[in-house]
Amino acid sequence: MADSLRGLATARRAAWAVIAFAALSSACSQAPVMRTPEIALPARFKEEATPPSAARSADPLPREGWWKLYGDSELDALQRRLLEHSADLASALARYRQARAASEQLRASRFPRLDASFNTQADRQSEQRPLRVLGPNSPDEYRSTTLGFDLGYEVDLWGRVSNLVASGEALERAAAADLESARLSLQAQLADRYVALRGVDQDVELLRGTEVAYRRALDLIAQRHGGGIASGFDVARAQAQLESTRSQLKQSIAQRALIEHEIASLVGVPASGFAIAPRVAPIALPQVPAGLPSSLLQRRPDIAAAQRRVVAANASVGVARAAFFPTVTLGAQFGLQSDDIRSLLQASNVFWAVGPTLFLSLFDAGRREAEVARARAVLDEAGAKYRVVVLAAFQQVEDSLALIDRLGSAHESERAAVEAAQRSLDLASARYREGAASYLEVVTSQAATLQARRNADDLATRQRRASVQLIRALGGGWVSPGEQPGTPGPATHTGS
Repeated sequence: MADSLRGLATARRAAWAVIAFAALSSACSQAPVMRTPEIALPARFKEEATPPSAARSADPLPREGWWKLYGDSELDALQRRLLEHSADLASALARYRQARAASEQLRASRFPRLDASFNTQADRQSEQRPLRVLGPNSPDEYRSTTLGFDLGYEVDLWGRVSNLVASGEALERAAAADLESARLSLQAQLADRYVALRGVDQDVELLRGTEVAYRRALDLIAQRHGGGIASGFDVARAQAQLESTRSQLKQSIAQRALIEHEIASLVGVPASGFAIAPRVAPIALPQVPAGLPSSLLQRRPDIAAAQRRVVAANASVGVARAAFFPTVTLGAQFGLQSDDIRSLLQASNVFWAVGPTLFLSLFDAGRREAEVARARAVLDEAGAKYRVVVLAAFQQVEDSLALIDRLGSAHESERAAVEAAQRSLDLASARYREGAASYLEVVTSQAATLQARRNADDLATRQRRASVQLIRALGGGWVSPGEQPGTPGPATHTGS
């Protein structure tokens, strides 16, 4: 019994030795030196009208609540509904949780593994069994009860485990950035659709007012025609003008319905039970500082995700290269075994085994070389995708800056065109009343005036939509000078 107790103590000391050795062992990583692909950055954005120094002096705007710049409480309420009920955001959150769980599984490989098993069974051995238990005179039938523990730990001499963990953690951070990117994309899409909806509301109001004016004009011309003053051509032209305007009005109403349905899907409710009351209200055009191009790499969550995937791919190369070196596993087994479960816990029933295992693949027909080549190709792909994302980000910023500036100039010109068209319409109407011109001149002026007004309203709406895309391209906000933006964290989501 004393020998059994000494054996149990020895097994316990061996198990602690395994853990101590694991804590003291240092890994030699086989991963290449991490280098983020370099991209030559310009000194400033080409299309930015404001000098960078003035842009950097703007007040900071956090990512949360950037849409409040547009000064619309209804948009703010819709954004809250999106965060609570968006199915797309719930899907992105689930993908992040999957990546986080996978990373936690890999982190567990840093520590020893302890398994336990219990077995009790009745056995009968064949009379002709070679090497019968207890010799030829052993009983044919017997019982066996075993309570065992298995302790194992892989010594990370070549960095295989640490690189696996590093890859998993980088992918988890990439998934967190993906989640932030998905949230920003949905928020920008909702803001864009809301601005477009209010633009259509303005167009509908203009067309309805025009329809009323054209209907009155038709009634007046019909009376003049009845009195022999106006011709039938004038009546036909007025009727055609009215019906054309009604057609445009119905088309705008249909367009509004489609935008409203799209907003319903974004906020996670059925389109059949969702409605936004028509309203013509001014939407502010915010002044968005683009800042310096170098800060764009820190703001955009999609760029952060691409860079972290480069980190993960780099660590995976280390995992593949570590396969060329032997794997050392420290193991220990101990437990109790007896032919009678009632006496299982006696010291004499203790068994144990302690010892390292060395494994090295001697021949695999080039499988490891192929895996290293594949891992390097994945790293090259991740680097190329990083460059693609960065270049696309700069293009989106430049596109939005160009649109805001050019559409603003076009809007000013179109407002002047509206004033000129209105003067032309006033003159044509006066000439028609005096009998100096036909109604065709009036109709032509009416059509030009209406189109100029619609164009002006459309340009204002498009400019505000371009500002939404600029904020999205900048990462959803900006920081004050000297402040480094933090790593985007996972978005909160309380509904599906």
